[in-house]
Parts: sequence; structure tokens; C-alpha cells
Amino acid sequence: QVQLLESGGGSVQTGGSLRLSCAASGYDVVWKCMAWFRQSPGKERERVATINGYASTSLLESVKGRFTISRDNAKNTLYLQMSNLKPEDTATYYCAAGGRWDDCLYGYWGQGTQVTVSS
Repeated sequence: QVQLLESGGGSVQTGGSLRLSCAASGYDVVWKCMAWFRQSPGKERERVATINGYASTSLLESVKGRFTISRDNAKNTLYLQMSNLKPEDTATYYCAAGGRWDDCLYGYWGQGTQVTVSS
């Protein structure tokens, strides 16, 4: 049974930083395509960051230069380092897991962790 457990969310002021973690069980993150999505009330879910099996990353334009996606294979964990946070980053953040290499069809999702940025 695959489980993705996010943690690290919280409330920060504008300009603050948070690091989200997504600990996987029943699923090996090595060589896999994984991503972070976010959704806020009344808005569509958007993909914030992706890392594929080749460790190539991509970021939503609005978070470039502020967010970094990475993973630790030994800890079987995906991360999202968020810096210089803005109120518009407020959302529930979800970890998503796909297949190997460029297979970025996300069949597994975490329960989400809330990030709130106040001005």
C-alpha cells in the first residue's frame, strides 16, 4: 500500500521560508517522477514543481527563484524548499507520485499540508 505523508506546512509571514517533506512508504522514489501541487479555495489545483526520474526539475513560473524541489533517495523523501514566501503562495500543498523516468502520470497523492503566508 502506497502512502505519501506530507509535513512541514505552517503559518509564516511574507518573506519567510518553509520546507515541505513528503515521506513515501510502499513506493520507491528512486528514478520516479514526482511533483508538488497546490490548491487554494476557489482556485484550480496547479502544479508547482516536478522532478522526473532523471532528476530534471521544472517549476511554476511564479515560484522560480524561490522554490526548489529535491529528493533524498536514502530517506525515500521528496522535498519542497520554499523561500521568500508571498501571500499568494497560501494553499494546501500536495505531494504526487508517478512512474519511472518521464512517466509523470500521478497515481498516488498525499493528504496535503497547509501553508499560510500572512502579509
